[in-house]
Amino acid sequence: MLRAAVEREFEIIGEELAQLARIDGDAASQISEYQRIIAFRNILIHGYADVDDRLVWDIVETKLPTLRTEVEALLRQR
Repeated sequence: MLRAAVEREFEIIGEELAQLARIDGDAASQISEYQRIIAFRNILIHGYADVDDRLVWDIVETKLPTLRTEVEALLRQR
């Protein structure tokens, strides 16, 4: 159940970044891996492949802190 909740949050983040990229590409580009995040969202949503639990947790531990910092910086600019 925890994994499903985490994956759902990644789906939401990816969808919001995709919308931001359509509306304001410059803002989206301030998120260093926004294209990879959107691609990961697509994998989760469309089930292109089974996503390894270790991959999901690795992203939580290694990528999420940077994403949070970048989003906070972007919000401060707006």
